[in-house]
Amino acid sequence: MLNFGNLVINEWLKMYKKRSFFIPFAIMAVIIIGFVYLMKSFAPATITAGITSFDVINEMMNYNGLGQIITFLAIICTAGSVTKEHSQGTIKFLLIRSHSRSAILASKYVTVLLFIVMLTLFTLAVSFAAGVIVYGFEIHDVTWRDVLLTTAAALIRTWVYATITFMLGVFTRSTGATIGASMVIVVLNGLIIFLLSKYAFIKYVLFTNIDLLPYFYNQNPPYEGMTLGFSISVIAVYVFLFLAGSFVTFKKRDIA
Repeated sequence: MLNFGNLVINEWLKMYKKRSFFIPFAIMAVIIIGFVYLMKSFAPATITAGITSFDVINEMMNYNGLGQIITFLAIICTAGSVTKEHSQGTIKFLLIRSHSRSAILASKYVTVLLFIVMLTLFTLAVSFAAGVIVYGFEIHDVTWRDVLLTTAAALIRTWVYATITFMLGVFTRSTGATIGASMVIVVLNGLIIFLLSKYAFIKYVLFTNIDLLPYFYNQNPPYEGMTLGFSISVIAVYVFLFLAGSFVTFKKRDIA
């Protein structure tokens, strides 16, 4: 366990030392500040009346709103975790270590998840600070519970898409192809659901179950027979299959 922890630390340091590490954080900060400024300066008073810092956080974390930007940034970060080892020729040196291929790949996956959590927490903190400065600390319709539920739902969706990206990175070994394919999947998931909606197996499709927010507010599920436990189980099965495919491929691949 200690050796694996050292692997994760090593992967984190490799990511941290890259000049591009802070770019996602800077992007989110600019978007948050820009959003708050535009709302305060140009939005009609009828819209901004009653807005609090919690509304700002909720909008930034809402996956149907600006929260999707975190997913795109996570995809870009995840895509290069394995593919750049191939493109830069460092994969050979990585695999001659005493650690197993599974441990090496797992450390990369865990590092990506840590980055996603860190970016999410950063977004929460900056959104809260910007909201308090501009709108004050008051609680109206949106509460901490709403913020946490929205964040949890967005984080789960981002985790799933990051896992898909991780798998594609292992399969393709191309950063560009991985980012492109992952972005297409995110953008077209609604269309996929629409095209498959007439079939009975639609409730077993990953994208039908990936949004857990309606369950948190006791809303009707997308299709009959779906529950929170059902959707979580479907997500877990897909993630397991994605990771299994990634690890099997990585272990069996010949690195010439």
